[in-house]
Amino acid sequence: MSVENVGEIKFSDSLTAFIMDWKEKPGNLIMILHKVQQEFGFISREAAVKVSEMINTPLAKIYGVATFYHFFKLTKPGKNIIQVCMGTACYLKGGQELLEELGTLLGVAPGEVTDDELFSVESVRCVGCCGLAPVMVIGEDVYGKVLPDQLPEIIAKYRDK
Repeated sequence: MSVENVGEIKFSDSLTAFIMDWKEKPGNLIMILHKVQQEFGFISREAAVKVSEMINTPLAKIYGVATFYHFFKLTKPGKNIIQVCMGTACYLKGGQELLEELGTLLGVAPGEVTDDELFSVESVRCVGCCGLAPVMVIGEDVYGKVLPDQLPEIIAKYRDK
């Protein structure tokens, strides 16, 4: 399948150079997919097809790697990515309740994007702030000791941006 069949995508010169540099190296696929996701925020079908052609690797292998590792996103995330920690401390102190309240407020489950594309919600493992459990991260902002009734006010800050 050629890129023309699924829509044209333009890789930056630096991404193209990176792919060409890694094309023959062992373990190249994970490194290349990380770089693609870094450039676009996710790995679109068009990008996967283009990588497949550039490194002469079957598309099925690319999807096998991209779907195996939870880090990779195959759908475009929301403008504001909300990550709720579900590590042991956060889970025990209310992480699940935060996810449920976000589902009610935003109408999405973990892994989904709101219809207005403003928010996506992710359940993540430890974010390394166990003393602040439960923890939620939005972009680069870390919220600790979050209670479900604080979520509307926190979310409002990002709606207004």
